[in-house]
Formats: sequence, structure tokens, C-alpha cells
Amino acid sequence: MINLIDKFIKRSNNLDYVAKAIKNLSKDTPVKKIFEAINKFSPKSEIRYVGGCIRKIIRKETVSDIDLATNLDPQEVCNALKDNKINYHETGLAYGTVTAIIDDYTFEITTLREDYDTDGRHAKVKFSNDWKKDASRRDFTINSIYSDIEGNLFDPFNGRYDLEKGLVKFIGDPELRIKEDYLRILRYLRFFLAYSKDKHNSRLSKLIKKNITGLSSLSKERLLDELKKFFSSNIMTELSNDKFSVELFEYIFPQIKKIKYFSKPNTFAKIKLKEADFIFLLSILIIDGSDNVDYFIYKFNISKRDQKRLKVIDNFHKDEKSSKNLSEKNLNKIFYYHGKQSVIDVISYKLFKLKKVDKKTLNLIDQFKSKIIPNIPISAKILMERYNIPEGKSLGIKLKKIEEEWINNNFNISEKQISKIVSH
Repeated sequence: MINLIDKFIKRSNNLDYVAKAIKNLSKDTPVKKIFEAINKFSPKSEIRYVGGCIRKIIRKETVSDIDLATNLDPQEVCNALKDNKINYHETGLAYGTVTAIIDDYTFEITTLREDYDTDGRHAKVKFSNDWKKDASRRDFTINSIYSDIEGNLFDPFNGRYDLEKGLVKFIGDPELRIKEDYLRILRYLRFFLAYSKDKHNSRLSKLIKKNITGLSSLSKERLLDELKKFFSSNIMTELSNDKFSVELFEYIFPQIKKIKYFSKPNTFAKIKLKEADFIFLLSILIIDGSDNVDYFIYKFNISKRDQKRLKVIDNFHKDEKSSKNLSEKNLNKIFYYHGKQSVIDVISYKLFKLKKVDKKTLNLIDQFKSKIIPNIPISAKILMERYNIPEGKSLGIKLKKIEEEWINNNFNISEKQISKIVSH
């Protein structure tokens, strides 16, 4: 049942492209099952789309995540999902968030709430059934737009208007909102670069600088997660050309030292930016020939797999001979010892930083994509049997030298070469 107050607060019922796109979202994803489960739970229950998915629809962007808001409390949400055999995780029950899972889709469902007693990192919350109060606790007007399954908007702070006009505005007093959660400084930068059609407001810029040290109180996980969103939003070129944003970004992430490479991307770099491969793009920003990569890995929680990717590119950069000469021998070594992803990474790293794309280097990527890592054609057992070499340290040394010769010769080695190594 729709609250009566909605009839009086900025409710839009026009069948424009936004309403049509929301209807299509409801039709093309299993989200309809969640709407049905919540709406039939009780006479008062209601659920709506909220936040990023509505913002992206208004901007005619691809919707990647679907967030929902409901007036049911978290336990009631769980019960409604359970009654309808919908899988879910209690991902943030204290903050009212339950994640529903249907097929390959995940949907975050958050109970309407009010935030109080905030400390710049966390807030104590009180669940509510008041849509306007839930909208009031959100950060920006463009993130406080709700819609029912039919595309009827509830937009108490004119977020759609601001979005269409390219205005990024805090809800209420900007300084108070920043002090509630200092991560909003980074979120402001991200939304400004993605949507603003104007310059930074001088008063707001001063407030952000005044409160910038508050970000030091945030967890490294939250900062890293927000950094990833800059890449997925494809706004790094805009960032690199915005002096105020660069200044703040380099203060918040002092290990990021190479933003200039994003300012005028070549044709290859533009493609890589759209792919939004976080680890690769991060490598462009933090590799500088020093121990900067090691420090970034130490400071932030990077997976072992991603650490390896960063370190291979970093070592390639530090090895002047290899980085200046993308010879088949050098690339084969990386391919054999570190795998296909790593060799593509180092070629891409080289290409990304060029002013003009070199077609010969570009073709190397396709060559290695189709390659299969070969197996060395000789083993310890063969050496022992064929050359009467006893098991031990000497056998290991000879096998290692044969392997190196085989790699250096582009995965080819003759019996004569093997005999020569074995006889020394």
C-alpha cells in the first residue's frame, strides 16, 4: 500500500523513457519475484527501486546493480523471502540490509531507516516506515530517487532535475553530511566527475579541504572499494583533467602518482579504461620504479593473485632491458613463469603509456592470447636414464640450465644443446 504522503511529495506518474526503462528492468530481471514477495507479505508492506539503478536509468546508462528499499524490518524481509523460496544472505542486518539471490542476480534490500549518533565512519540506525526520512539520511539528491515497479518516481529532493541539469548537491548541510561519513568526500568526487556540468562550488571545495583529514579514520577496505568504483565509472580521464580532484585524490591515496597517464589516453588506453580492469589500471597509477607497489600492497588488502599481477608488471617496469625491448625471448619468459595474463599485462602496460599505439606491439597481445604454455620436452627421469646422471643437486642444476636454454630459444632445444649442458 502506497503511503498517502507520497501523493503530496514530488510523485511522478508520467510514462516517459524512465518509466518505460524501469518497467523493462522489472520484466528483464527476476526482481519481480522480490516485489511480489514483499508486497504480499502484509497490507502495509511496500518495496521500491532506489539509488544507483534509478540514477543510471535517468542517465540512460547500463544498470549493473539493483538496490531496493522497503518499509518492512529486516527480519520481516527475511521471512517474506523465505516464504517465497528466495535465497538470501543477512549481509548487513544491523543496518537493515538483506541480499536476495535469484539465478545469477543479487539484489540488496534495505529497510527504511534514520541514521543517528554518527562519528564519520559508522552510524547507529533506527528502522522506519517513513520514505521521506529515509531519503533525508542519504548523501546526494541524485541518490534519493525511488520508484515502484511501474516506474512511478518518488523524488522528494528533486534528484532527477539535478541529475538532468548536471548538479551534484548534498541533501541538507554539506558539512554535516560529510562529518556523518567522511567517505562522502570521495563519493562527491566520483559523482561530480561523472555527472556535473559545472565547476566545483568554491564554498563546498573549502568545506571538503577542511574535512579531508577525516578520511584517515576510515578503514582501508572502504577506501579501496571506493577507489574501484572510480575505475568502473570510467571517469579517470575526467579526474586527471580536474585540478581540484587530482589534488584531493593524491592526498587521499599518496601512492597514486601517475594520474597524468589518464589525461590524454591513446586508442588502446581508451579501450582498457572501458574494460575497467582494476588491477591493471592501478598498475599504471602506482608503478614508478620505487617500492611504491610494495607499500600499496602492504597498506591495502590486495589478494595474492592480484599482488602477483602487480609485482610482475612492476618487475617488468624496473627491468629497463625488458621494458624497453619487448623481445620474444623476454615475453616468453614471462609467459612461461607467470602465465598468459601476466604477459598480456606487460604488453598492455607498454601500450597504454605510448603517445601513439604501435601496431606491431598491439599484435603481440593476440599472438599470446592464442598461445598455450608448452611443457619442457625433458625431465629429470630422462636425464638420469639417458645420461647416467645420479639423483641430487647436480641433476637439478643441469635441468634448470636446460630449461633456461629452452625458454631463451623460444621453447626449442636440440639434443646437441642438451648434451653440451649435461657434459659441463
